[in-house]
Amino acid sequence: MPKMKTKKSAAKRFRVRPGGTVKRGQAFKRHILTKKSTTRKRQLRGATNVHDTNMGHIAQMMPFAGL
Repeated sequence: MPKMKTKKSAAKRFRVRPGGTVKRGQAFKRHILTKKSTTRKRQLRGATNVHDTNMGHIAQMMPFAGL
């Protein structure tokens, strides 16, 4: 049997918190920022949790994360 491998792109984008939730960065903050309002850009700061409906995909991409 071949080895199970972690998707390295997922490992760079997600971090598993001690409670079992997964932290991710906010999208839509990289470019074309001039047309976005200051309030919208400010609310996109920081990290947020991955939604429960996507946790199965994260668990498949990161089999050793303990999810």
